[in-house]
Parts: sequence; C-alpha cells; structure tokens
Amino acid sequence: MDQAEQLRNVVKKSKNFHAAPKARVITITSGKGGVGKSNVAVNLAVQMRKLGTRVIIFDADMGLANVEVMFGSSPKYNLSDMIYRGKKMKDIITDGPMEIGFISGGSGIIGMNNLSKQQLSRLVNNLIELDELADVILIDTGAGISNNVMEFVSASPEVLLVMTPEPSSLTDSYSLIKALHGNPKFVPNGTKIEVVVNRTVSSEDGKLVYDKFSSVVSKFLQGEVHYFGTIPQDVLLEKSVREQKIVSISAPNSKSARAFESLVKSLMYGEPVAAVERQGILHLFSSFFK
Repeated sequence: MDQAEQLRNVVKKSKNFHAAPKARVITITSGKGGVGKSNVAVNLAVQMRKLGTRVIIFDADMGLANVEVMFGSSPKYNLSDMIYRGKKMKDIITDGPMEIGFISGGSGIIGMNNLSKQQLSRLVNNLIELDELADVILIDTGAGISNNVMEFVSASPEVLLVMTPEPSSLTDSYSLIKALHGNPKFVPNGTKIEVVVNRTVSSEDGKLVYDKFSSVVSKFLQGEVHYFGTIPQDVLLEKSVREQKIVSISAPNSKSARAFESLVKSLMYGEPVAAVERQGILHLFSSFFK
C-alpha cells in the first residue's frame, strides 16, 4: 500500500474530518527574496484580526525565520515535533501579537513521504484540529522555485504572488509561474493566482507592472494571473522593518497600513470564495502524497 492510499484510509477512518469546518488557505510566495513577502503575510494577518478573523500563519520557509523576527517570539516546537515527537497541534502554535497564531514548519515537511501509519494518523488528526482553530491559514513559503515552494504553491487554492517593480523581480516571478505550469501536480483551474506589487510609486505604477507581467504569462504560458493590488513605498514601513515591528500595528494610519487594510477587505468581502477553495489545510497537505 503506497503512502497516498494509507493517507486516504486514515482520513476515511477519522470521525471528525467531514464534520469539521474548513479553513481558508492562502499561500503567499515570491520569485525572489527581499521583496517583502513575509512582511505582507504578517500585515495581512494583523488586518484580518482587526476584522475579527481567526488567523494562523504557517511558516513554510526552511531557510529563514522572518515571521519569528517580526513577531519577536521564537517557537518552542515546530511541525517536526508534532509528527515525530508526539506534540499536539496546540503545543506547536506560538502566540503572536493580537492573538495571531504562528506555526514553524521546521524540517517537518521534508521527508513526509516516509511517514509511518501512526505518524500519518497523528498528522491527519492534528490538521483537522488546525482547521477548527482558524478561519484563515496563511502559508508563508520560501522564495524561488525549490521543490518545497512548488509543493505548497501547486497545492494551494489561492496564491498571492508578491513582486516589486524591479525587472529582476518580474523575471524571477515569471520563472516561478513557468515552473508551476511545468509541475505535474498543478491544476490551473484549481488555483487562483493573484499578484501583489510591493514598493510602488503609485497604484497606477503597480497596475502597469501587473499588466506587463500578466501579458507575458498569457502570451508564453497561456496562463492567467489576477490583479490583487499594490503596497506603496512608505518610509514608515521601512522604519517598522528596521525596528522589527509590524507597520499595521506601529503605524496604523500610514500609507502602507491603509493599503494592507484595503487588500484584506478585498480578500474577505470581495469575490466569494468557491466551495473548492474551502477544503482546508488537510486537503493541501494530502496533495503532498499523490
């Protein structure tokens, strides 16, 4: 029996799977580092909490701990401790500001295709619990086109692609979309990719960047990306980053904080999320075993 079949059997035997609510899962990624991806994730989470939404950030970046730095807290346990050392889901959730939950992936995602039946069962039951604890789960991936990043992006129903107006950012973002379209697990009509242009001079500038990028994706990949919005260049945001603070908390009336607020209202109150997009975090992880 292969791992995927074992997983399906474990899910079928779980009494809580079908009754449990399903969190909305949004993956935040970028083609290169240094474009403000983790900053976007954290500020979106803060703005969601201001609307009363229960949010948990899953840090899937193996190399860096940007979210930890901005939260000013270091997780005691991570996903590996849950899978391999028997910790519960609530044990590995670190409390961030405004009751935002934070989970470190650690090295738990690596080697998931070699889990025992007992470890699979533990993973399934804990992921079902995570769906119950959050309304929205934001997955902050690493940058680039590593296998780990592609696993999350190809499996996610909603993807926010963060870029800047710099030519190198557009080039690397295109490389990510190209790699995604070449991934056998990727189902184009099952994933909505939305572009966030960070550090723009104006909203018009950001829209032009998106239009150029979208045109290239459509022409050469016959793919589709959607315009989500822009975040302006803001000295208060830069100051917050230097001070390891979150601009939506430290400077809530700043240009960038208001932009994050607008983006979140669009996410939460804009176009309704289709039923397929509310299948929860367990559905996303299940795709890793296909």
